[in-house]
Amino acid sequence: MSESPDSAPPPKAPTTALRQRLAELRGPSAQPHPLDARALAALAANPGCRRRALLDGAGVDKSALAEALGSPSGFGQSQFAFMRGNAFEARVKADGGKELMRLLGLDDPGRVRVPDLTAPGPQGRAARTALALREAVEAGGFTLLDHPMLVLEVAGSPAYLEPDAVVVHPDGRWTVVEIKSFPMVDASADAAKVGAAARQAAVYVLALEHVAGRTAGASVAHSVLLVCPKDFSNLPTASVVDVRKQLSVTRRQLARLARVEDIAAALPEGVTFDVAACSAAELTAAVEQVPHAYAPECLAACELAFHCRERARLAGAVEALGRSVRGELGGLTTIGEVLAAARGEAGDPDDPAVAALRRAGALRAEALSAAGSVPAARTAGPREDAVCR
Repeated sequence: MSESPDSAPPPKAPTTALRQRLAELRGPSAQPHPLDARALAALAANPGCRRRALLDGAGVDKSALAEALGSPSGFGQSQFAFMRGNAFEARVKADGGKELMRLLGLDDPGRVRVPDLTAPGPQGRAARTALALREAVEAGGFTLLDHPMLVLEVAGSPAYLEPDAVVVHPDGRWTVVEIKSFPMVDASADAAKVGAAARQAAVYVLALEHVAGRTAGASVAHSVLLVCPKDFSNLPTASVVDVRKQLSVTRRQLARLARVEDIAAALPEGVTFDVAACSAAELTAAVEQVPHAYAPECLAACELAFHCRERARLAGAVEALGRSVRGELGGLTTIGEVLAAARGEAGDPDDPAVAALRRAGALRAEALSAAGSVPAARTAGPREDAVCR
């Protein structure tokens, strides 16, 4: 008999003082914005961004904050796409998950158990899910968990996650199921969308591993089942996606995140992101108190990306040009420093980045000089209209 998930040590909850501080940051009247797997995957992709770590940890609604700052973001899913996704998911799970189990290779869905996961609050649902997973392993056979609730500690705070489904196999193996509404044409889907789905599923796998570690006979598959519409129909088809690489990256990056209480403790007293009580100028000043790590990739993953991009450009930060460029420039942190180094006005000549910039500057000057000599040579010769005559 495995240890009961109720008695197993859960992720540490924030202290009372930290909960109060986070409530002050988002505003006393604001409900905490839930942190989902998509946000966690984006956070793991940019672990150096303390601004996002704090805002997500405090449950601040970043869309409302971006709107109040005057930099609204188009990031998010349209209402039409949301409704289409819900309709497709309902079709996949209809009749007790008959179609979904067929995609897993099981022709007799009558043998599949679908436990009730209803419980009060996210903590209760997470405990009920852990108990259902343990009971499924002990009972054997196939079990389908529809929208289970998982919990994962992130930067010292618990994040509650809700995958589309988890299937328990007779051998005790757990498989995450991701249901997406983008099409799979000729057994192939858009690589960028599949990559995003894999990063999101890796967060679910990581959360499941914590439960499996306290459940005898359980293991978590490192391949997830991605279910999408076939071609341009509404018929579901599936593909097995290996997420071992995404899992390794996510685990490492989440471990690098600064703890929320450490970031909050560094803020001056009275700083708040309360959209209802603060003006745009006050919110801008509050946001600027928290360091950010903007990169162009943020535009597809963060609601505050436009605001951070504007600030990065105003500061002349090289991060605005991309992480790869930032990595190649070493200690040169602003575009002004880069241009000065390229002109030979600043920088250590022994620095490889400075040497490369000066070489590039010399090549550019040589190319411009060569290009500038062409018109002069042409004006010295016969005019084209004279030749035509």
